Amino acid sequence: MSYLRFDKALMMNLEESLPREILRTNMSGAYHCTTIVDCNTRKYHGLLVIPVPNLDDENHVLLSSLDETVIQHGAEFNLGLHKYQGNNFSPKGHKYIREFDSETIPKTIYRVGGVVLTKEKIFVHHENRILIRYTLVDAHSPTKIRLRPFLAFRSVREYTNENPRASREYQLIENGIKTCMYPGYPELFMQLNKKNEFHFIPDWYRGIEYSKEQERGYHFQEDLYVPGYFEVDIKKGESIVFSAGISEETPRQLKRLFDEAVADRTPRDSFYHCLKNSAHQFLNKQGDNYYFLAGYPWFKCRARDMFIALPGLTLAVDEKNVFEKVMETAEKAIYAFINDEPLDPNIYEMEHPDVLLWAVWALQQYGKETTREQCRTKYGKLLEDIMEYLRQRKHENLFLHDNGLLYTNGTEKAVTWMNSTVNGRPVIPRTGYIVEINALWYNALRFIAEMSREGGNEVLAASLDEQAELTGQSFVEVFRNEFGYLLDYVDGYMMDWSVRPNMIFTVAFDYSPLTKEQKKQILDIATKELLTPKGIRSLSPKSGGYNPNYVGPQIERDYAYHQGTAWPWLMGFYLEAYLRIYKMSGISFVERQLIGFEEEITSHCIGTISELFDGNPPFRGRGAISFAMNVAEILRILKLLSKYNL
Repeated sequence: MSYLRFDKALMMNLEESLPREILRTNMSGAYHCTTIVDCNTRKYHGLLVIPVPNLDDENHVLLSSLDETVIQHGAEFNLGLHKYQGNNFSPKGHKYIREFDSETIPKTIYRVGGVVLTKEKIFVHHENRILIRYTLVDAHSPTKIRLRPFLAFRSVREYTNENPRASREYQLIENGIKTCMYPGYPELFMQLNKKNEFHFIPDWYRGIEYSKEQERGYHFQEDLYVPGYFEVDIKKGESIVFSAGISEETPRQLKRLFDEAVADRTPRDSFYHCLKNSAHQFLNKQGDNYYFLAGYPWFKCRARDMFIALPGLTLAVDEKNVFEKVMETAEKAIYAFINDEPLDPNIYEMEHPDVLLWAVWALQQYGKETTREQCRTKYGKLLEDIMEYLRQRKHENLFLHDNGLLYTNGTEKAVTWMNSTVNGRPVIPRTGYIVEINALWYNALRFIAEMSREGGNEVLAASLDEQAELTGQSFVEVFRNEFGYLLDYVDGYMMDWSVRPNMIFTVAFDYSPLTKEQKKQILDIATKELLTPKGIRSLSPKSGGYNPNYVGPQIERDYAYHQGTAWPWLMGFYLEAYLRIYKMSGISFVERQLIGFEEEITSHCIGTISELFDGNPPFRGRGAISFAMNVAEILRILKLLSKYNL
């Protein structure tokens, strides 16, 4: 029985099938994304969505979709599905679907009368190419397949509309055509492994609608250009491979290329394997540099997200070499930043005040998964240079005060992970002494002190320990209140008494200025007020401004983003804190909390975890369909659990 299999009843029920999406990436920035019934519901959806660096830093939809038509005895059965005005779907190809299986690669089984046809899709790693294999499992008479490509050639942020500028020109190539709608775009090569006929019948399909964009309060209609169609005979038992890419391929190599790509995939046959596959999809290899994207379909590589996600996406799936490759790229970016040199354009938000501290935390996890000696050998100098940079007060928005705490100005610009803005201003202006930044700071001081001492630098170690003593004492005095939890941020006489999850890091980190009893009080309050089955709330329901539902137009969602929504990545630190307090007796509790995420593997974007969830029942998934920090932290907790269960 497949872990990700959906039967005829679910596939034919569009209320059930349309919300379920599927994502595949080439691990170099390009992706394929749609619903499990191949009906696009977002402007971000497409069969071939790729970066076009000479235009901008966005992804672009070249091939939006491909409609298949089965032809027997002159009768045509169109397997495509598009939404038009008035909630009208055409041509309703989903009624022919008998099963969808995504264990190894996405596979749809269609039955049209006596015809049984399978469709399998695979995205080639590190190449802008998608392959689709059609296999005629059963047929009692001669059969043809017609393939009709829907072209967009536009940014994922925009829409295509019928216009005279779009080029209709195309050229025949071996077993296919190449075409390009607008200057600046690469040519799109569409080929089959078998000789076929291309019929040039150019037309625009007008008024295609994207329901997810409509839900989010955006414009949601566009026109797509169809240059014509390919038509090919197919025999019972025969497989035909369609290729769409930005370079020409040798048709006779397509079957081999497809088989090799399939053999390289890990089946999504368990919760762990789904998350591991999802982890791989965030990788973005550009030349010799390796990055992790923050999420799909619209996020770039963000420095904070990359460092938080790095241990879970690599070390937790026993891929130390990938950690080192990404960190090699990140290390160059860190030195460029601290030396005031040109920044890596592929890494965004390097200047945020907590980024270097999260980098230290990521390296700390590397030391725990390998050895302290190995960590010190590879990254000891980097750690000490980061610490020197911070202690010398060189960061333009991170000020080390005499009380040992780090002060940050966050009134004009969002500077932490709670980064939603409206009209250019932070929704939550966290400023002054921010709790997780100073928890990270204390943890970094103690960790680097120990690393320096083990490396023989007793002078630096003693200095850092002395700094940590002052920081720890001030941390407790400034943040801890009489109710047993921590203030979220403090700026002079302004204190944020909201119960937020940022205090949980002080319990989860290896080094904390709090006593065990103080940690337990924080954990208890987080459990009572912030814990949900899908993550940790960004604000307690008992605090002012609680807004748990991430719905409506952009401005409404921005106000709700960190005001009660639940975040799965925070659950990783919460559960780590829980195990620190309760140790072996906490294992069954942690295992129960993970069940809520396993349920999500077959909902929303199947095989991965959404960006955030509503803070109230039924805790619906929202935002980006696949989010790196969420996948990473759940994987990290699974790895931590495995150590407790040894």
